[in-house]
Amino acid sequence: MTTRTTTAPQTPHPATGQTETTRDRIDLRQATHLELTLDRAPVLAEGYALPPFWQYLYFNPKIRASDLGPDGHERLGRFLPDLGLPRRMWAGGRMDWHRPLLIGSRAEKTSTIGEVRLKQGRSGRLGFVTVTHDFADADGLCLTETQNIVYRDPPAPDAPPPAPTEAPGDAAWSQRITPDPVMLFRYSALIFYGHRIHYDADYTREVEGYPGLVVHGPLTATLLIAFGQAQSGDRPLRAATIRAVSPLFAPEAFWIEGKPTEGGARMWARTEAGHLAMTIDLEFAG
Repeated sequence: MTTRTTTAPQTPHPATGQTETTRDRIDLRQATHLELTLDRAPVLAEGYALPPFWQYLYFNPKIRASDLGPDGHERLGRFLPDLGLPRRMWAGGRMDWHRPLLIGSRAEKTSTIGEVRLKQGRSGRLGFVTVTHDFADADGLCLTETQNIVYRDPPAPDAPPPAPTEAPGDAAWSQRITPDPVMLFRYSALIFYGHRIHYDADYTREVEGYPGLVVHGPLTATLLIAFGQAQSGDRPLRAATIRAVSPLFAPEAFWIEGKPTEGGARMWARTEAGHLAMTIDLEFAG
């Protein structure tokens, strides 16, 4: 006779399944401002496909100043659940493109909270929340993004920094990026994002414990995806799987690198010291 041991499933968090829908126009002015922020000559026009990962410019919730926390983030509990852990960060996820969002079109974003988990890690309590965003226009679904968000306690003052991960050493393509506070400030403004770690150096060092201003994870992903596409003949994307490993800091230079793979490209960002910050696996259509 075989004895089987099973573990009862955890009760779903009350936020699981919660949804909200935001509507917006894919405005050319906003896209042009990101081109300028990235030091590119403006070439986009009405009717063009919105470049990959530029959806962060749109559909952002309208949060009053009084509804922000001391870190500049929206206070938890409106849509994202409050897990009793004050720090949170975007840890990556996956993008699946069905067809492009077009500049000038009207579209909507429907967000759904999926899995919510709590666990005890080596550095303290951790929370994990998965959120799926579906972007659609009048003709149907254009893009699906799954975000992984990590919640954590503030670091202890004497906590040692985590051991770095070495980046790959076999890049076929490489480009040096030097972020500066103005670039981070302009990007924060474009995505209507108030987290102070991206523009308030004193707060970033004294409260969050970082050595300098933090480069936005989505900004790093935007640069990596664009670089990978350019090196691959601007082939249309089918999917991208993203993993944020460690922060990058301004004004320290970093490198975006990659190499071709079967059907796609493997991209990563690394520090000048060779430490891995982010990986992205691109899958091309066709």
